[in-house]
This record gives sequence, C-alpha cells and structure tokens, in this order.
Amino acid sequence: MIRVAMLSYWHVHAWDYTKQVQGNNETEIVAVWDEIPSRGKESAEKLGVPFVADLDELLARGDVDAVVVDTPTNIHRDVMVKAARAGKHIFTEKVVAPTLKEVNEILAAINEAGVKLTVSLPRLNDGYTLAAQEVIGKGLLGQLTQARVRLSHNGATAGWLPEHFYSLEQCGGGALIDLGCHPMYLNRLFLGQPQSINAAFGYVSGKEVEDNAVAILKYDNGAIGIVEAGFVNSHSPFSVELHGTEGTLLYGFPDATMRVRSNKLEANEWVTYEIPANRLSAFDQWVGHILNGTTADENIALAVDLTKLMEASNISAAEKRDVQISELQN
Repeated sequence: MIRVAMLSYWHVHAWDYTKQVQGNNETEIVAVWDEIPSRGKESAEKLGVPFVADLDELLARGDVDAVVVDTPTNIHRDVMVKAARAGKHIFTEKVVAPTLKEVNEILAAINEAGVKLTVSLPRLNDGYTLAAQEVIGKGLLGQLTQARVRLSHNGATAGWLPEHFYSLEQCGGGALIDLGCHPMYLNRLFLGQPQSINAAFGYVSGKEVEDNAVAILKYDNGAIGIVEAGFVNSHSPFSVELHGTEGTLLYGFPDATMRVRSNKLEANEWVTYEIPANRLSAFDQWVGHILNGTTADENIALAVDLTKLMEASNISAAEKRDVQISELQN
C-alpha cells in the first residue's frame, strides 16, 4: 500500500484528488499538511487522519511514501524540492511551477532522489484527445495548419471561484495559467512546441489577474495554435478545432461529438468520428509508475513545455510583444 500525505487544500481540485487516492486500491491517505493550519486541521478531521503543522516533520515521517501537491502555485518549487529530497513520490496539480527555472530545480531534485513524478494534465487522457490524435495519425487532416482549443467558465462573474484564485502572487496569473493550461498543452500535443508566442489579457471583472485571455502559438512552418480561456463567459463549451491541408476536425460545437471532413475520405461530407473510452487517469498512471518502477516521460515533457508556454505568455502580455521560447532562462 502506498501511503499518501495530502499537501494543502488550497486548490479547487484538492478534494477531487482526495477521492482518487481513496478510490485506488493501492493508495491510502495517512496525513495532511496545509500552509493554512485551520484549513488543514479541518480537512484532516474529515479524513480521520493526523494533521501535521510542520512540513519538514511530515516529510520526515516513515509512514509517508508519497504526496499529492495542491498548494499555491508560487510555493510548488519549495514544497516539491523538499518532498523529493525526503524521498517522497509526487503527484501535483498543474502547473509544475510558474517558471522554467523553478521547474528545472524541481526536476533536478526528483532525478537525484529517484522518486516518481506525475503532473495532473487530465485532458491528455480523455477520449476526444485520443480520437484527435488518431485522426492526425491517419493523415486525414494532412499537414496541420491551425489548432484552436477553448475552455472557459463564468467563475469570476458568477462568484463561485475561490477568491485566492485571483491572487497574482499565489497563482502566477489568472484564467490562462489556470483553465488555459488545458488548451495550451493540447495545442502543444497536436502541433508540437512553437518557436514563439503572443498573448493578450483582458480584465473584465477588475481582478488583479486576467479573466479573459488568448495566446497565439507561432511555428516556423506557418502553423498557428490558438489558446482561449476565461473566467467571465457563461455557456462557453469546451471546444477543439484542428485544420489542415486535407481536412478539418471539430469537437464541442456545442455537443460532445467529433466531426471530421477530409479529402481522404470517400464521403465528401462531415462524418461523425467515434470517440474511444478515456485512458487511465494521470493519478492512476502515477500509482503504476511507483509500483512498476517506470517514469512518466511524456507527461513530464509536456508539463515542462506547458510551463515554458505559460511563462512566455505572461512575458508577452506584460511587454506586448512576441516572445521566443528560447528566451526563457533555465
């Protein structure tokens, strides 16, 4: 049995990950730490496990094998480096860290300790993503020329998103670094890593972080990726568009149906493409890596690229210019 400590209940998905730990036959929750002690104590009481106020003390415990990190993004680096050096396997909410420099420091500690890391990038494992990759792999779209992925909700205007999600210090940004992570890593998956990025932020609700965002990923071969995210949009469906020299794929307009039209198909019309079942979740994959001694190579590589794209987007929005990915400091 893998004994797991929950590190913070800051993130809105922390209880979702709690349920995943509880739902896996190979894992159990044995302790809680939180940077806000009152919240940590309350969470630990609900779970019937000890609350440990001192992070170093918790990480020194012999009855903790692994941790789930749901802390504020700005302390990811410190928390994960400590956890790795203590020999604890790590499952973390995205982003790994706000900057490439911090990510590299985390990875260095993980590699030195030999512990297993997996990042929650859930939409990589959803059936529509697997179907889109299959369509691309079959060549039905030809050379990809544009990808557009949108994810948005009304958390800021309807008032249900926690107030700390608007903290620039804690989050490292707003809608883009939160919801926008999913469209960003999907664009990266479909098109590859771009050479440069240009981002524009909007502040509809007057928060200190952006609540309306677009990032444009630019490629040397002429392809363009478009990432859209927002906290101020009601009834905005998650959607994917992939366009290429031989065809187009549409998903989520507005229903969860995938439609493809391709010059390489006999039917010269839109056809419905079958969506397979979801792949094993990122959390369950992490458990498998711990048990089998394997590593989440693709997951980690995409997570590193995600931080690069987010850091470049923040620079671009602040300085109002294209930012080359190669500009980022290691």
